[in-house]
Amino acid sequence: MVEAFDFEEGGRTYSCKIERQKGSIMDGWWWFIVSGDGHRYAPFQAARGDTQTSVRTRILEYHMNRLARRAAPPVARNHWGKPRKDAPPPADGQPGQPGQPGQQKKA
Repeated sequence: MVEAFDFEEGGRTYSCKIERQKGSIMDGWWWFIVSGDGHRYAPFQAARGDTQTSVRTRILEYHMNRLARRAAPPVARNHWGKPRKDAPPPADGQPGQPGQPGQQKKA
């Protein structure tokens, strides 16, 4: 199994290493830090077949996905499941009624 290693990608330096809990005989987790980022990440457990290439690929996928999610606008959420007051009415009329908005169901 691969131990600690560094690599560069996209102007960033990634430092990767396996850390195990003290006294643990189980495999540890892959931890990594990225230059310019003050956080450490442990996205997945170490496995026997890990290579520098496989770990690098997984770390880059994880980190690029994380950067994309951070750059995306926040998702609007309702508070306690209540409908938003500024939400437009459904395009097909009132719930349970067919037709255009304002049309009444014919008897």
